[in-house]
Amino acid sequence: MSVINVTKAEHVANTGRKAPASPWRMALHRFTRNKLALIGLFILAIMFLICFFGPLFSPYKLYDYQLSMKNKPPSSAHWLGTDSLGRDILLRMMLAGRISLLVGIISTTIAVIIGATLGSLAGFYRKATDTIIMRITDIFMAIPTLPILIILGAVLSDLKVDPRYRIYYLMLIIGVLAWTGLARLVRGQILALREMEYMQAVEALGIRDKRKIFRHLLPNTIPIIIVSATLGVAGAILYESALSYLGIGVVPPTPSWGNMIAEANDMIVFRKRPWLWIPPGICILITVVAINLIGDGLRDALDPKTKK
Repeated sequence: MSVINVTKAEHVANTGRKAPASPWRMALHRFTRNKLALIGLFILAIMFLICFFGPLFSPYKLYDYQLSMKNKPPSSAHWLGTDSLGRDILLRMMLAGRISLLVGIISTTIAVIIGATLGSLAGFYRKATDTIIMRITDIFMAIPTLPILIILGAVLSDLKVDPRYRIYYLMLIIGVLAWTGLARLVRGQILALREMEYMQAVEALGIRDKRKIFRHLLPNTIPIIIVSATLGVAGAILYESALSYLGIGVVPPTPSWGNMIAEANDMIVFRKRPWLWIPPGICILITVVAINLIGDGLRDALDPKTKK
């Protein structure tokens, strides 16, 4: 008996009915119908373009000190003014955006790798493995994240870590502390997927555990991982901004939105030089809101239970 492979076009021609769309295509359709999510995606794309490509077109350099131009308000030469060392605020804000966005993306990637791996192992093996991993997760969740970040940031300051490399330690620390929520979500999803009929077929085929987890179970948790990671980026940006504002995150001369806002600690700057701290504050607000809009849109689009 020969097997006849029928394409979607042939299926439509033979049955007269439209072939069912794939789950990812349906999710994309739902996402594109969400206006707020599209607005967030547009804003985030513009922010990425400005931060990563804008400095290439700036006539100024990061370490251009012009003391004769210090603390100048916005003008045609310096669109957002200059700081206390005569540096261009617009250039520093774009470079700071690179740092803040990279911290958010890389630290969230670290958290996703740790959380997805431990969550899938706990859900698949259960019993002792599940108990050990979940108790470790409970310990991490009981630790207040921001105070621990402040303590570790202070330790980095005491160790006099080079500012050029401090950013990488910060990414690692945030990522290591941010995986617990995702681990619990993935574990719950894996526990449900283990009882599906296709997994019983996989068991009958005698496939190795590694392939069961990473080939058949973990890919089905991708929607949860995507939504959690999207919202995690916003949280990581806020953590970095808070630490940099306190002077224990990204430290000068490396710019970040957080340490630029720290200029507002000076009452004179706060009242008379708003161009030094308002633009980075607006950037943090816009970026975090845009990421949250995208995360909400992805959650609605990837949730099969969502109905219009």
